[in-house]
Amino acid sequence: MSFDRRITPIRADLADERLRGQVEAERYTTGTARRVVASFAPLHRNPSREAPVDTQAIFGEAVTVYNEHEGWAWVQLHEDGYVGYLPGAALGEPGPAPTHRVAAIRTFVYPGPNLKLPYRDYLTLNSKLAVTDTEGDYARLADGFWVYAPHLAPLDSKEPDYVSVAERFLHTPYLWGGKTSLGIDCSGLTQTVLAAAGIKAPRDSDMQERELGTAVEIKPDLGGLRRGDLVFWKGHVGLMMDETHFIHATGHSMTVMIEPLAAAEERIRRTSYGPISSVKRL
Repeated sequence: MSFDRRITPIRADLADERLRGQVEAERYTTGTARRVVASFAPLHRNPSREAPVDTQAIFGEAVTVYNEHEGWAWVQLHEDGYVGYLPGAALGEPGPAPTHRVAAIRTFVYPGPNLKLPYRDYLTLNSKLAVTDTEGDYARLADGFWVYAPHLAPLDSKEPDYVSVAERFLHTPYLWGGKTSLGIDCSGLTQTVLAAAGIKAPRDSDMQERELGTAVEIKPDLGGLRRGDLVFWKGHVGLMMDETHFIHATGHSMTVMIEPLAAAEERIRRTSYGPISSVKRL
């Protein structure tokens, strides 16, 4: 039986208890529930700062910790099931259940309900927070810090148009593995904006292509597409804004950019990504 290493908590010495009988490991564990307490944290492929970063975990995200060693935690993220190594310092106890999410692209954390106070941190879109009180325009969090309340929304709220959420990331720098407004990659952009709309999506573009939506015919002139359609290449994804233009995070410009799909297709097909592999409609 083969397993996708990205979403399967298995090592030679350790595996998730749920995999007992399916895989061989020296021992098995159910793991420990923790929560991300850093504004965001890189999920490395191996326990080293020099190891590739596959994705990022953001504030409030629940994780299962299977092992901790020398400052690294081997974890599985609850949102998309990704497995890897987080810095142990980025994790804390589960704490109170989140009540709200950050609905702004980014917001600051203050020691009190006053914008003139020196900010302590910032939180990115979709961060999960436990709000315990409000004072004026500010919401008090379970850890005692404050954020601007209009930047928050109830946890179960949904953005009506995920493409408009993507437009808010315009000009954000491209960052491999990134999922925040400081840096984001193509599948991270897609996953993030869909999450804001209440649509659960896997992390990587090949997973998204396989699991999301229904296939749309790719016409020679690329006609017939709609706002919100997902356009896939082998290793890349973008979102249609209308019949002809789409938005994507791309290493071509190292930003989130809008461009005509036809121009992008002509350029991208000459790279290792090749031609468009599919268009999916949600």
